[in-house]
Amino acid sequence: MVDIDPLTGLPKELLAMEEIVREQQSIKVHIEKRRYGKLVTLINGVGKGVDISDLAKQLKTKCATGGTAKGGVIELQGNHTKKVGEVLSDMGFPVEVQ
Repeated sequence: MVDIDPLTGLPKELLAMEEIVREQQSIKVHIEKRRYGKLVTLINGVGKGVDISDLAKQLKTKCATGGTAKGGVIELQGNHTKKVGEVLSDMGFPVEVQ
């Protein structure tokens, strides 16, 4: 008999798989200087199995900034390396801040 999580309604085995997928990511966070001296925080290494647009939306909300997700890279306007590192670590992703 399969154990069902009462909160999500999904089998508990699937919830463990999501944690494994997150732990296998190698996410790198760094700053890039763009035109007119504007800083952009780039998040690379978010692989398959993670909804990158949903993750970008969550990061934009937590950092209170604009941004986008294109080409497998999340871009946030401004310098948010510290906050992004904390948020991704809390979500269970291993993060390397450069």
